[in-house]
Amino acid sequence: MWKNYVIPESIEALTAALEAAEGQTKIIAGGTDLMVEIRNGKWPELNTVIDISRLPGLDQIWKDDQDIIHIEAMVTHGDVLQSPILREFANPLVQACHRVATPQLRNRATVVGNLVTASPANDTITPLMAMDAKLVLVSSQGERTVALRDFYQGVRKTVLAPNEFVMEVTFHALKPSQHGSFMKQALRRTQAISVLNCCVLLEMEDDFIQKAVITMGSVAPTIIHAVEAEGFLKSKKLEDQVIKEAGRLAAQATRPISDIRATDEYRFYMMQSLVENGLMELKNGTQAAKVPSKPVALDTKEGFHSPAVSEWDGETIQTTINGQMYVINGATDMTLLNMVRERIGFTGTKVGCEEGECGACTLFLDGKAVVSCLVPAPRAHLANITTIEGIAEGETLHPVQQAFVDHGAVQCGYCTPGFVMAAVKLLQEKPNPDRDMVKESISGNLCRCTGYYKIIEAIESVCEKVRS
Repeated sequence: MWKNYVIPESIEALTAALEAAEGQTKIIAGGTDLMVEIRNGKWPELNTVIDISRLPGLDQIWKDDQDIIHIEAMVTHGDVLQSPILREFANPLVQACHRVATPQLRNRATVVGNLVTASPANDTITPLMAMDAKLVLVSSQGERTVALRDFYQGVRKTVLAPNEFVMEVTFHALKPSQHGSFMKQALRRTQAISVLNCCVLLEMEDDFIQKAVITMGSVAPTIIHAVEAEGFLKSKKLEDQVIKEAGRLAAQATRPISDIRATDEYRFYMMQSLVENGLMELKNGTQAAKVPSKPVALDTKEGFHSPAVSEWDGETIQTTINGQMYVINGATDMTLLNMVRERIGFTGTKVGCEEGECGACTLFLDGKAVVSCLVPAPRAHLANITTIEGIAEGETLHPVQQAFVDHGAVQCGYCTPGFVMAAVKLLQEKPNPDRDMVKESISGNLCRCTGYYKIIEAIESVCEKVRS
């Protein structure tokens, strides 16, 4: 997969490693895009992976005294959903992050990583472009700031130099007079890349639009503005006919292509509807209600509290799995999934899609449910891991495991460990969840045998016991 795996302990060490890198070199944070690319052979000569997940202080969201919001490099989509600051001052981004993938992937995937991947279908780019975000790029020569609109040069092409990394994204907090709606069209409700998306951001005075911004994704090589529609909306009220015309003008600005997910005709037609629906949400004030006030995170906030990794030898992985310490050599070029199964022998964690889509490999990493097929094994160094084998108490099954047995929620059983792990983490996080929370908790798990009814029934039966 790679020849060298580096875990820098400071920004200075990171920039030095980038400067000294030879051959193909990639920075990894969450890895939810990069690990799939590596598995699919996109980087056949990958020499070095630099893991920034242990850099201190890069997981913060904060607002400075000039009302500038800072989202640092290790902030995940899940962090965005839990942030009061972003809920109040950047709600379009919160809406977008809620539509990204599933809880397991949102626990790993970072916002900055989503921006750097530079796909026009990526969900966080449209709201951040609408809010006129900027990126802070850092190298051993210093810092430079690039507007997000100037960062992209084409599909998966950016101005980022080989010796640079994106340290943070910044933008002005939205004012009380500004309201935004993020809209997404995909082939299914969760775990699906955008067929197209858009963000509509309006600044209002009384009932009149003072400024309109409409950004659109997956309808051109990069995110684009609907310039004519933006100009048309200025000084108008949000009336039905105005909304319809703005949607038509927005669609006229698109340059869609046909691909495996949709035809160009479909994208053209649907973008008009998407923009109209976004404007209608703003008219009715319903945009923020799309995101639950307390979304399921599958994260019990245990965090990473182990000692610094500055003396890591690059070969030996020392980790705690199901309460027992392990020292593993020769596994630094594996995924966490393969290390747990092949080197340790915990085969309850299943190999499924190996692209983060089926959830069969779900385990707990430092208190978060993650798909282990997309986690590099070295990330386990000094971490705390729980597999399906670790949730029972001796010979006594965990209540969720017992409920799956009692309610016949198991057919072939291959996907069952992933479902159980997601449900266990849900009940650790929210002991008394409602049905919507149960459904959201298992949205990252696929079963080919059944219709999920028995699975939901089993999980709810444990919830009922908690209530009683």
